[in-house]
Amino acid sequence: MEFLSEYGMFLAKAVTIVVAILAVVIVVLASSMKQKADKGELKLTNMTDELKQLEKELKEELLSKKQYKAYEKQLKADEKAAEKDETTPSKVFVIDFKGSIDAGEVASLREEITAILTIAEKDDQVLVNVESGGGMVHGYGLASSQLDRLKQANIPLTICIDKVAASGGYMMACVADKVYAAPFAIVGSIGVVAQLPNFSRLLKKHDIDYEQHTAGDFKRTLTVFGENTDEGREKFQEELEETHVLFKEFVSKYRPEMDIAKVATGEHWYGQQAIELGLIDAISTSDDVILSLVKEHQVIKIKYQMKKKLADKIAHGASLSVDGVINRLMERESTIK
Repeated sequence: MEFLSEYGMFLAKAVTIVVAILAVVIVVLASSMKQKADKGELKLTNMTDELKQLEKELKEELLSKKQYKAYEKQLKADEKAAEKDETTPSKVFVIDFKGSIDAGEVASLREEITAILTIAEKDDQVLVNVESGGGMVHGYGLASSQLDRLKQANIPLTICIDKVAASGGYMMACVADKVYAAPFAIVGSIGVVAQLPNFSRLLKKHDIDYEQHTAGDFKRTLTVFGENTDEGREKFQEELEETHVLFKEFVSKYRPEMDIAKVATGEHWYGQQAIELGLIDAISTSDDVILSLVKEHQVIKIKYQMKKKLADKIAHGASLSVDGVINRLMERESTIK
């Protein structure tokens, strides 16, 4: 009986701690929702310096002492020559865009591009690594428009596709002056798709009524719960076709030499095939493109990131605390057994 009493007391204390921590987290999160979202911050990373430092470390490991000493001597001579040279090397600003279905990452993209437009000088250029299988039309339309801001400012734009830039992802890529893709990167998918389930028969089977009231014949063409009509389906298909036409016109505007009728079938291709179709300009990975640019330019990665709120930090700490309590419980249970 003493054993059960001791175990019960320990379990009660543990549960109390967990409940208390969760209560604090809920209160903090609820209050944070009422607060204005914190503004993010720009983070700049000098990739040129990072690569030079990597080169120096590798040479120190691989060269003999005599060879490394000669390398250091030459390095210092190059640095002095660079100090005397009054010309400033042009910059290449690098942005990473890894897009989701709703293209929510465009919020950071617009901040990054605005920052570049603020500080870019003559002969500077931009490289964007795009990775996205596409998604919502309006989201990727805005993302493409953000890239077009660079074109309007006469700043050369390069897009690199290492994995995938399909549908909305390619809508972004085609804006560039030059598009690179890895040999097996997925490119293209210039098409439009929409699909939704319909539960009207299931609702009728269970005698559940569903009402939908609209003003305007085509305020809703298709519905998930109501009974769809042939007229609604035809209108919905018409809207898809119209969107596809706009998509094709957009791509043709930036890549007029491409046979749009041949590539705008909704199909996708690998990089090696895409270059033959004119979807891209060259086969290469972003790593090799950056390495080539570092030789003559100062390469700077720019990233806009949101600051972590106090609520996020507390929630993370609480999560670790809960994990710790649960682990101790499991250890104690194992010991008692």
